[in-house]
Amino acid sequence: MTALGFSCAGVRSDPYAAVPTLVFRLRITAPADTRVHALALQCQLRIEPGRRSYGEPEGERLADLFGERERWATTLNPIQLATVPLLVPGFTGQTEADLAVPCSYDLEVASARYFRALDGGEVPLLLLFSGTAFAGPGGFQVTPVPWDKEARVRMPVRVWREAVDQHFPGCGWLRLPDDVMDALLAYRSRRALPSWEATVRELLAAAAIEEVAR
Repeated sequence: MTALGFSCAGVRSDPYAAVPTLVFRLRITAPADTRVHALALQCQLRIEPGRRSYGEPEGERLADLFGERERWATTLNPIQLATVPLLVPGFTGQTEADLAVPCSYDLEVASARYFRALDGGEVPLLLLFSGTAFAGPGGFQVTPVPWDKEARVRMPVRVWREAVDQHFPGCGWLRLPDDVMDALLAYRSRRALPSWEATVRELLAAAAIEEVAR
Protein backbone atom coordinates (compact mmCIF):
# COMPACT_ATOMS: atom_id res chain seq x y z
CA MET A 1 0.00 0.00 0.00
CA THR A 2 2.13 2.86 -1.28
CA ALA A 3 -0.63 5.48 -0.83
CA LEU A 4 -0.21 5.72 2.94
CA GLY A 5 0.98 9.07 4.22
CA PHE A 6 2.57 9.96 7.57
CA SER A 7 3.01 13.23 9.43
CA CYS A 8 3.61 14.29 13.02
CA ALA A 9 1.02 16.56 14.62
CA GLY A 10 3.10 17.26 17.75
CA VAL A 11 5.25 15.83 20.52
CA ARG A 12 4.97 15.95 24.31
CA SER A 13 6.49 14.32 27.36
CA ASP A 14 4.57 11.63 29.24
CA PRO A 15 4.32 12.57 32.94
CA TYR A 16 3.07 9.10 33.94
CA ALA A 17 5.64 6.89 32.20
CA ALA A 18 8.00 4.74 34.28
CA VAL A 19 11.03 6.13 32.39
CA PRO A 20 11.62 9.41 30.49
CA THR A 21 9.30 9.10 27.48
CA LEU A 22 8.44 11.27 24.48
CA VAL A 23 5.03 10.86 22.86
CA PHE A 24 4.72 11.68 19.15
CA ARG A 25 1.22 12.25 17.79
CA LEU A 26 1.21 10.59 14.37
CA ARG A 27 -1.31 11.38 11.67
CA ILE A 28 -1.76 8.58 9.14
CA THR A 29 -3.73 8.91 5.92
CA ALA A 30 -4.95 6.40 3.34
CA PRO A 31 -7.14 6.72 0.22
CA ALA A 32 -10.68 7.67 1.24
CA ASP A 33 -12.20 4.49 -0.22
CA THR A 34 -9.69 2.09 1.38
CA ARG A 35 -10.44 0.34 4.65
CA VAL A 36 -7.27 -0.24 6.66
CA HIS A 37 -7.89 -3.03 9.16
CA ALA A 38 -4.57 -2.56 10.98
CA LEU A 39 -0.99 -1.34 10.58
CA ALA A 40 1.96 -3.10 12.18
CA LEU A 41 4.73 -0.52 12.04
CA GLN A 42 8.40 -0.20 12.86
CA CYS A 43 9.21 3.47 13.48
CA GLN A 44 12.84 4.56 13.36
CA LEU A 45 13.68 8.00 14.77
CA ARG A 46 16.85 9.88 13.83
CA ILE A 47 18.24 13.21 14.94
CA GLU A 48 19.40 15.37 12.01
CA PRO A 49 21.98 17.68 13.66
CA GLY A 50 22.95 19.35 10.38
CA ARG A 51 19.51 20.97 10.06
CA ARG A 52 19.89 23.52 12.88
CA SER A 53 22.41 26.12 14.03
CA TYR A 54 24.41 26.12 17.28
CA GLY A 55 25.66 28.83 19.61
CA GLU A 56 29.27 28.95 20.73
CA PRO A 57 28.68 27.25 24.14
CA GLU A 58 26.67 24.49 22.41
CA GLY A 59 29.47 23.99 19.89
CA GLU A 60 32.00 23.52 22.68
CA ARG A 61 29.80 20.92 24.39
CA LEU A 62 29.25 19.08 21.11
CA ALA A 63 32.96 18.82 20.28
CA ASP A 64 33.24 15.28 21.68
CA LEU A 65 30.43 14.16 19.32
CA PHE A 66 31.31 16.04 16.13
CA GLY A 67 34.85 17.37 16.60
CA GLU A 68 35.86 20.99 16.15
CA ARG A 69 33.42 23.28 14.37
CA GLU A 70 35.58 23.56 11.23
CA ARG A 71 35.00 19.83 10.65
CA TRP A 72 31.22 19.94 10.98
CA ALA A 73 30.61 20.00 7.23
CA THR A 74 31.49 16.29 7.23
CA THR A 75 30.85 15.18 10.83
CA LEU A 76 27.26 16.32 11.52
CA ASN A 77 25.86 12.89 10.69
CA PRO A 78 22.42 11.62 11.78
CA ILE A 79 22.16 10.18 15.30
CA GLN A 80 19.93 7.21 16.01
CA LEU A 81 17.37 8.02 18.70
CA ALA A 82 15.21 4.87 18.81
CA THR A 83 13.38 2.17 16.87
CA VAL A 84 9.88 1.57 18.26
CA PRO A 85 7.07 -0.78 17.19
CA LEU A 86 3.52 0.54 16.86
CA LEU A 87 0.25 -1.28 16.17
CA VAL A 88 -2.38 1.06 14.68
CA PRO A 89 -6.05 -0.03 14.91
CA GLY A 90 -8.30 -0.06 11.87
CA PHE A 91 -9.44 3.15 10.18
CA THR A 92 -10.77 4.59 6.96
CA GLY A 93 -9.31 7.72 5.43
CA GLN A 94 -7.33 9.15 8.34
CA THR A 95 -6.41 8.36 11.93
CA GLU A 96 -4.07 9.52 14.68
CA ALA A 97 -1.98 7.40 17.04
CA ASP A 98 0.48 8.02 19.86
CA LEU A 99 4.03 6.75 19.40
CA ALA A 100 5.71 6.41 22.81
CA VAL A 101 9.51 6.67 22.64
CA PRO A 102 11.54 5.93 25.80
CA CYS A 103 14.62 8.16 26.21
CA SER A 104 17.96 7.21 27.70
CA TYR A 105 19.70 9.61 30.07
CA ASP A 106 22.92 7.58 29.91
CA LEU A 107 25.55 10.07 28.79
CA GLU A 108 27.42 7.26 27.04
CA VAL A 109 24.55 7.30 24.51
CA ALA A 110 25.06 9.83 21.70
CA SER A 111 21.44 11.04 21.63
CA ALA A 112 21.46 11.89 25.35
CA ARG A 113 24.77 13.74 25.06
CA TYR A 114 23.42 15.67 22.08
CA PHE A 115 20.20 16.74 23.83
CA ARG A 116 22.03 17.72 27.01
CA ALA A 117 24.44 19.95 25.05
CA LEU A 118 21.64 22.15 23.67
CA ASP A 119 20.56 25.38 25.34
CA GLY A 120 17.16 25.54 23.66
CA GLY A 121 15.46 25.84 20.31
CA GLU A 122 14.31 22.83 18.34
CA VAL A 123 15.75 19.43 17.40
CA PRO A 124 15.19 18.30 13.77
CA LEU A 125 13.96 14.70 13.77
CA LEU A 126 13.30 12.30 10.92
CA LEU A 127 10.77 9.51 11.46
CA LEU A 128 11.09 6.53 9.09
CA PHE A 129 8.29 3.98 8.78
CA SER A 130 8.17 0.37 7.62
CA GLY A 131 6.00 -2.62 8.43
CA THR A 132 2.85 -4.30 7.18
CA ALA A 133 -0.58 -2.97 6.21
CA PHE A 134 -3.70 -5.12 6.45
CA ALA A 135 -6.32 -3.56 4.19
CA GLY A 136 -9.14 -4.27 1.77
CA PRO A 137 -12.94 -4.10 1.56
CA GLY A 138 -13.40 -7.70 2.66
CA GLY A 139 -10.84 -10.01 4.24
CA PHE A 140 -7.19 -9.02 4.43
CA GLN A 141 -4.84 -7.85 1.73
CA VAL A 142 -1.37 -7.88 3.25
CA THR A 143 1.08 -5.39 1.78
CA PRO A 144 4.39 -3.97 3.04
CA VAL A 145 4.77 -0.36 4.11
CA PRO A 146 7.63 0.96 1.94
CA TRP A 147 10.83 2.19 3.61
CA ASP A 148 10.53 5.56 1.86
CA LYS A 149 7.59 6.56 4.09
CA GLU A 150 8.80 9.25 6.45
CA ALA A 151 7.86 12.36 8.40
CA ARG A 152 9.88 15.27 9.74
CA VAL A 153 9.26 17.13 12.99
CA ARG A 154 11.09 19.86 14.88
CA MET A 155 10.86 18.96 18.56
CA PRO A 156 11.40 21.72 21.15
CA VAL A 157 14.38 20.93 23.37
CA ARG A 158 12.24 21.81 26.40
CA VAL A 159 10.04 18.74 25.71
CA TRP A 160 13.04 16.42 26.15
CA ARG A 161 14.08 18.30 29.29
CA GLU A 162 10.57 17.96 30.71
CA ALA A 163 10.63 14.20 30.12
CA VAL A 164 14.01 13.82 31.81
CA ASP A 165 13.37 16.24 34.69
CA GLN A 166 10.25 14.33 35.69
CA HIS A 167 12.51 11.41 36.62
CA PHE A 168 15.96 12.99 37.25
CA PRO A 169 15.29 16.60 38.32
CA GLY A 170 18.47 18.65 38.29
CA CYS A 171 20.65 15.54 37.98
CA GLY A 172 22.77 13.63 35.50
CA TRP A 173 23.62 9.95 35.30
CA LEU A 174 26.92 8.22 34.57
CA ARG A 175 27.63 4.54 34.03
CA LEU A 176 31.01 3.38 35.37
CA PRO A 177 32.84 0.02 35.28
CA ASP A 178 32.92 -2.01 38.49
CA ASP A 179 36.62 -1.38 39.14
CA VAL A 180 36.14 2.41 38.89
CA MET A 181 33.10 2.24 41.19
CA ASP A 182 35.09 0.19 43.70
CA ALA A 183 37.94 2.72 43.61
CA LEU A 184 35.52 5.62 44.10
CA LEU A 185 33.80 3.85 46.97
CA ALA A 186 37.15 3.18 48.64
CA TYR A 187 38.16 6.85 48.22
CA ARG A 188 34.83 8.02 49.66
CA SER A 189 35.21 5.71 52.66
CA ARG A 190 38.81 6.81 53.35
CA ARG A 191 37.80 10.47 53.23
CA ALA A 192 34.54 9.92 55.16
CA LEU A 193 32.65 11.88 52.51
CA PRO A 194 28.87 12.08 53.00
CA SER A 195 27.74 11.59 49.37
CA TRP A 196 28.81 10.78 45.82
CA GLU A 197 28.38 14.45 44.97
CA ALA A 198 30.87 15.42 47.67
CA THR A 199 33.26 12.72 46.44
CA VAL A 200 33.24 13.96 42.84
CA ARG A 201 33.47 17.62 43.89
CA GLU A 202 36.55 16.90 46.00
CA LEU A 203 38.21 15.05 43.12
CA LEU A 204 37.41 17.90 40.73
CA ALA A 205 38.79 20.46 43.18
CA ALA A 206 42.00 18.46 43.58
CA ALA A 207 42.35 18.21 39.78
CA ALA A 208 41.83 21.98 39.43
CA ILE A 209 44.54 22.71 42.03
CA GLU A 210 46.94 20.36 40.27
CA GLU A 211 46.23 22.01 36.91
CA VAL A 212 46.93 25.50 38.37
CA ALA A 213 50.15 24.23 39.92
CA ARG A 214 51.43 23.19 36.50
